[in-house]
Amino acid sequence: MKTNQVIQREIEEKWSVIPHVNTAIHKAYAVLPPGNWQRFDPFLLMAEDYMKKGAFDYHPHRGMETVTYIINGELHHKDNMGHNGFLRNGDVQWMSAGKGLLHVEEGPENEFVHLLQLWVNLPANKKMTVPRYQDILWKDNPVRNEEGIMYRVISGSSGNITSATKNYVPVTMVEITAKAGHIAKQDFEEDYNGFIYVLGGSGIFGANKVAAGKREVLWMKPSVENKSEIVIEAKTDLKVLVIAGKPLREPVVAAGPFVMNTDEQIKQAYSDLRTGVFGKWVS
Repeated sequence: MKTNQVIQREIEEKWSVIPHVNTAIHKAYAVLPPGNWQRFDPFLLMAEDYMKKGAFDYHPHRGMETVTYIINGELHHKDNMGHNGFLRNGDVQWMSAGKGLLHVEEGPENEFVHLLQLWVNLPANKKMTVPRYQDILWKDNPVRNEEGIMYRVISGSSGNITSATKNYVPVTMVEITAKAGHIAKQDFEEDYNGFIYVLGGSGIFGANKVAAGKREVLWMKPSVENKSEIVIEAKTDLKVLVIAGKPLREPVVAAGPFVMNTDEQIKQAYSDLRTGVFGKWVS
C-alpha cells in the first residue's frame, strides 16, 4: 500500500565484477551481466572497460541507449551522422540510438582509457526515435554538497538538485564522494530499480548494512510504490556511482547491438543494416 513514508532501501545482493575479455588492447568486466532483463529493468547490462585504439571497429545500435562514464583517460567518439568529439575524466556521454546509427568509440593509440558503459532500454514507443547525443561534461554537472560529501548529479536528481539531462526512461545517476566517517543519503522516486557500483574505498550500504569495497556491485531490493532512499556510510574515503531507473515492464529481445521487443523487429534491424538503412561509414 502506498503511503507518504520514505522507504529505506536494503541491499538485495552483492557481487564482484566478472572478467570476460582479456587482450593486449582490451580488458573488460561485467558489472551488470546481460540476460537479466526483468530483474535489471530498465537496464540491460553494464561493462567496465580498459581499452586502446583498435579494440572496437565501427558498429550499429538500435532500440537502446549507451551511457559512457569516463573513469580515467580520453575517449574519442564519432558516428556516421557527423558527431565527433572527446570525453575525459568524469565526463559522460548519453547516446540514444533510437532507429539506428553507426558509431565507434576508441581509446588513445598507446594507452588505455578506463570507462564504464551502461545500456539503458528504450520504451517501445521510442525504439525508432531519431538518434540523440548528450555530452554531459564533468565541469557542468550540478553538485550538491554536505559536510564531507559531494553529490555530482549526472541524470535525474539528488535532494533539491536536478540535472538537465534528457531521459526517455527516468534514470537517476549520481556520483557520490564521501570522506571516511560521513553518511550520504540518495533519494529515489517511486518504483525505481537500481544499484551502486563502488569506484573506490569502502562503506556500509543500505538499511541492512552490507559492507562493500572497490569493484563490488550492490543491487538494491526493489521498492515499488513509495519514494525511497539509500543510506551509504563511508568507512574509508569512498567514491560510488548510484544508478536507478523506472522499469519499463515490456518484452525484451536482444541480439548483438540491437534491443527490440520482438524477434521480427530484430530481423528487420539486421535487414536494414544489410540494405544500407543505417547509412554508410565515413572514415
